[in-house]
Amino acid sequence: MATAFLIAGATRYRARRRQQCEWPSRAYLDGDNKPLANWSWGLSLIAITIIIHATGIASMALAVARVRVRVERQSPGLRAVFAIIIGLIGMVGLLLAVLHGIEAALWAAAYWWLGGIGSLTEAMLYSVDSITTRGSSGLMLQEHLRMMGALEAADGMLLFGTSTAFIFAVMQAYWPIMTRHFRR
Repeated sequence: MATAFLIAGATRYRARRRQQCEWPSRAYLDGDNKPLANWSWGLSLIAITIIIHATGIASMALAVARVRVRVERQSPGLRAVFAIIIGLIGMVGLLLAVLHGIEAALWAAAYWWLGGIGSLTEAMLYSVDSITTRGSSGLMLQEHLRMMGALEAADGMLLFGTSTAFIFAVMQAYWPIMTRHFRR
């Protein structure tokens, strides 16, 4: 929802700026400040995406902790615990994928708004390709924004590493609950 709002606002802004003269962002990127502008945009987006990711993970951690307390109080059987753990890890994985999609969409909106890629669809494909460090879509950013693509790959490594650590922490937290049924 927020991404659609940002994209709609950027579309209106882009149309108004075309009627005027030069985009201030492009003017800034076309001069001697290209490396500084790339780093400024890239580091700002890294900070924003990490804040979004941390907020999402903290919210999920609270929910996971509540579920754990309920499971420990009720002491269900092994099959129920197994089903709860599988469902919980599946849900965490799905929510993390949504977070990664939102973060990739922010990068895509920046590429499109700065004129690095012609369409939002291509910008999103490039962004998902970069944030996952896959890099084989065949799309290229305009030369003045290529450093941002590398910074997005670094951001993706941080975000996916954090997601992996969180999934591992969830499994580690529920392991004693599952194994207590084997000790009986």
